[in-house]
Amino acid sequence: MAGLLETLVVPRASAFPSASSAAGAGSSSVRFSEFRGLKIQPTRSSAKLRSNLKFARRGGSIVCEAQEAVQVAGVTDSNWQTLVLDADLPVLVEFWAPWCGPCRMIHPVIDKLAKEYSGKLKCYKVNTDESPSIATQYGIRSIPTVIIFKNGEKKDAVIGAVPESTLTTCIEKFL
Repeated sequence: MAGLLETLVVPRASAFPSASSAAGAGSSSVRFSEFRGLKIQPTRSSAKLRSNLKFARRGGSIVCEAQEAVQVAGVTDSNWQTLVLDADLPVLVEFWAPWCGPCRMIHPVIDKLAKEYSGKLKCYKVNTDESPSIATQYGIRSIPTVIIFKNGEKKDAVIGAVPESTLTTCIEKFL
């Protein structure tokens, strides 16, 4: 499901001094320093491919390059004991795989919770394709699965791409 997050009105590329000089220098895009992640991308019609000068006069489309979200660190077999079981704070671990659609849906929620509970809770992700022994040890049969650990013990588990409120309720029990 997609939705409109924010509307941004950007003047034509010709209004930016760097637009004509960058396009004339053979560049395929113009970077906006004040709008991080936005660039002008030339349209790919044959008339506009003939010369960069036509691109500078006619413009192109404005596209948004996705910015990297907050990254929750990954855990592997080699650092599982140190990062999760020996942690001094409660630990939330998401078991996931790159091919899993629901996992991609819950990633931003985990990232947000990691930020929100910084200093109170540690958050990690385990790629079940890369560390199958950890997944097997904890009986992970479905992903995404989120497990809360406290003092090295598994305390609670939530299976599936659940709403943020469900994870928050689970976390709050162990803080």
